[in-house]
Amino acid sequence: MTQLAQDSLPPLQTQPGGSGFPTLLFKELKRFWKVGGQTMAAPVLSALLYLLVFAHILEGRVNVYDKIPYTAFLIPGLMMMSMLQNAFANPSSSLVQSRMGGNLIFILLPPLSHWDIFAAYLLASIIRGLVVGIAIGVVSLFFIPLQIYSYLWVLTFAILSCGVMGALGIIAGLWSEKFDQLSVFQNFLIMPATFLSGVFYSIHSLPPFWQTVSHWNPIFYTIDGFRYGFFAVSDASPWHSLAVVGSVFVVLCLILLRMLISGYKLRN
Repeated sequence: MTQLAQDSLPPLQTQPGGSGFPTLLFKELKRFWKVGGQTMAAPVLSALLYLLVFAHILEGRVNVYDKIPYTAFLIPGLMMMSMLQNAFANPSSSLVQSRMGGNLIFILLPPLSHWDIFAAYLLASIIRGLVVGIAIGVVSLFFIPLQIYSYLWVLTFAILSCGVMGALGIIAGLWSEKFDQLSVFQNFLIMPATFLSGVFYSIHSLPPFWQTVSHWNPIFYTIDGFRYGFFAVSDASPWHSLAVVGSVFVVLCLILLRMLISGYKLRN
């Protein structure tokens, strides 16, 4: 009887070229959305505190660009800093949690190609970064209205910069086997590079040595190019910034794809 019932069931239909990309993307989006207080509200609050402290202390005391208030100068930097940190945190924490929970193997069981994994994690990290950036921009309107010189420049640098940190976050998540190892990226690479990138100041106010160091810092170009989209003024040429950020993004994506194709630490 049981055998007869099984024989009467229609065979499973498989779609040629089917992809698990939408499911993995939805899973990553739902993951950070369900804990929005931690993933979105907390970064906005941190940026707001930075804004309150630095704007109160340095407004009227620091001249950055002609006729641009320091508070206005500070806001794009805080937006980009939060976007970068959250774009990095989304895939890196997800992968490390999956590995420590023993369920990382499940992304190898469905019909997921390396392109599917790459695109889902990267797109989710970009979306989280953009959501945080937009939220900070909206909150900052209560302090000072910002005029946007070029929406195209702003959007280009926002997407590319989040893509850079998203790709780096996936690489860090694949390499790290526990959160202690992941903190090496955050504490010794992301944080120092972010604070030496001109978030709170123009690099032209630095001594020559630190100006040179800043010009070797890719995160400086993400913030400087993003700020150009607001004020049409920047410390470096926006085209040069675009070339640097675009090149770093391509290099990181190539490294990441190579890791995914080889199954680096996914099959351990």
